[in-house]
Amino acid sequence: MPRMRAFSGPDDTTWGVEVQNPGASNAVVVFRHPDGQTGRLDRYAWYIARGSESQNVTGRLNKRAVLDSLGDADLQRLFRRSMPVSTDRSPATDIG
Repeated sequence: MPRMRAFSGPDDTTWGVEVQNPGASNAVVVFRHPDGQTGRLDRYAWYIARGSESQNVTGRLNKRAVLDSLGDADLQRLFRRSMPVSTDRSPATDIG
């Protein structure tokens, strides 16, 4: 199970926050909706590292270190910039 921390959104919804897919200078911050029954309400934003370690193209950010480094103001900013994980589109149908 991925490590998560709680974040209270602008409407007082308590989201679970986790870090995924770390790269050399970025990672995906996922905001998990408390419904938990579906991922369609989840949101994500890109975290961009600015430190000297981000210059190492063969390195990888540590998920736990990224999550621990994010303060409430950082999470608020990332949440404002976040996008839905799913656009809830209907599946494609056969054409023709």
